[in-house]
Amino acid sequence: MDVRNVAVGTGATFNAAPAASGRGERRKADVGVITAKPVELRAVREVLGLRRVPDAEIPFHEGEVEVRGRVVRVAAVRAIAQGQRSTVTAFGDLREHYCPSIVVFVGIGGGIHPEVEVGDVVVATRVVYYESRKETPEGTVRRGEEGPVAPVPVVRAVNSFFDDHEEPARLRAVGPDDVTRDYQVLTGPIGSGEAVITDARSPIRGFLQAYNDKSRAVEMEAGGLVQAFYEQSGARKVDGWLVIRGISDNADPDKSDDPQAVAAWHAATSLRLLLPYLPLDGRTPGGG
Repeated sequence: MDVRNVAVGTGATFNAAPAASGRGERRKADVGVITAKPVELRAVREVLGLRRVPDAEIPFHEGEVEVRGRVVRVAAVRAIAQGQRSTVTAFGDLREHYCPSIVVFVGIGGGIHPEVEVGDVVVATRVVYYESRKETPEGTVRRGEEGPVAPVPVVRAVNSFFDDHEEPARLRAVGPDDVTRDYQVLTGPIGSGEAVITDARSPIRGFLQAYNDKSRAVEMEAGGLVQAFYEQSGARKVDGWLVIRGISDNADPDKSDDPQAVAAWHAATSLRLLLPYLPLDGRTPGGG
């Protein structure tokens, strides 16, 4: 499969949505996207054809993606900082201003599984928060905490994507530097916490791999997304969540910023390919 710039598949086009104006105005989106780093937001904005909302108190980005004759409205926001706490706030902002059917965190992460390479993408419906632990005189005892699995309709949507593309899905995309690259999309649990890991022998890596030998990646925000989803209340509820991480390093001493743009681009492109499958406003997922 070839993915080129913002047009994917036969007849796929992108149209910018009318921008919201004024403070406190409520819009509607089918999909809300959270990112944490500028490189992540740029990839999402360019791949999905989003534009910044003018004169808005919160710097949202909006757009419409036409998918097989169906228009999917997308709103994106970058959290103020990396980490769980800012992600919770960003989730609340999207929920309050757009009430999307599903919120997706799209960004980069570190691979911790031998099947995952730099440039690949991990789609996660299960998140292990690894910060829970007990400090004893003998050392740290990690307990971990696996949040609720993504709602069943979201899991089915992800399964349908891999039914059509196999797992790992082997894709090809033209990156932000106009270079064509092959990459894989896989699914599996990811670890989430506050640590930036650059040690192949890190006890966090060892814990996650022992907790579930299919753990694919580590990152710093998904735990906050899952908790915010779980604790939400009131009428304006989000129906589902998903995490998509482009692998920019192997969580080892070779970690660098150089692959981040391509990894983020592959993650955003994978979201674009998943859009036809996602359950939005109770509609039955389609196909790519």
